[in-house]
Amino acid sequence: MKILITGSNGLLGQKLVYKLRNNKALTCIATARGGNRLVKQDGYVYETLDITSLKNVEEVFSKHQPDVVINTAAMTNVDACETEKETCWAMNVTSVHNQVKALEELKINEPFYKPHFIHLSTDFIFDGTHGPLDENEVPNPLSYYAESKLAAEEIVMACSIDWAIARTVLVYGIVDNMSRSNIVLWVKSNLEQGKTINVVDDQFRTPTLAEDLADGCILIAQKRAKGIYNISGKDYYSILELAHVVADYYKLDKSLIKPSKSADIKQPAKRPPITGFIIDKAKKELGYNPHSFTEGIKILEDQIKEMEK
Repeated sequence: MKILITGSNGLLGQKLVYKLRNNKALTCIATARGGNRLVKQDGYVYETLDITSLKNVEEVFSKHQPDVVINTAAMTNVDACETEKETCWAMNVTSVHNQVKALEELKINEPFYKPHFIHLSTDFIFDGTHGPLDENEVPNPLSYYAESKLAAEEIVMACSIDWAIARTVLVYGIVDNMSRSNIVLWVKSNLEQGKTINVVDDQFRTPTLAEDLADGCILIAQKRAKGIYNISGKDYYSILELAHVVADYYKLDKSLIKPSKSADIKQPAKRPPITGFIIDKAKKELGYNPHSFTEGIKILEDQIKEMEK
């Protein structure tokens, strides 16, 4: 089996490559724009790929003829998407059209070729009036980012190849070289420095460990599962509760965490207040079994210690 990953320099992309590299049963093809930024560069093939270029996508897909494509590449900065709409659309929608089109053409030209396209999507396609949500919830996007992700889903659902959509929520994890923060590290860092932080108490999520999301994608690929799957964490929290769990884990001062309201935070893009996912379908059909949020914090902590050695 050949599995091609787009966005391999990103958080989920890295986790997928590291889980699939050196697996004798498959070939992992990692792709991203520009150079390979992963620390470990053996056990897989790397290709530079600009998914906004149909010609480039056709070249790389034709060369490797992947059995599975896991599309993790996207513009995910919600506020930037609101102000850089053309870039957002190119990254999140045109790129999906390009990949689907390239796979459909290959399938026509190769009668025995049956590609499987796995696309990553988001809880932000919903309006946040209630939660947690199952796979049958009707989308109602509030932001341009959300509109672009929903448009991509519609392209995937209309395509003539086997497809799956993995929707997820508030992904956290550690990337190589610690080049980005996440909700856990943000809370920990500020409280350790004795800084007061304002944390919203009116947004609800099921935070997702990046390793769990990668496992969910791999299960979809292995089972050639089709359709929509909610792949998130299993614990449902307000963002305020989530910050308290982090503080408790590290035995930090919770009095520094001040409750606030979403309306008080001036952000260009609207966020859905209440989401979070029901993951029963993924558990039953895929055998998906994510860590608890506390277990996830410990995994992050172990990774940080390993990097500091």
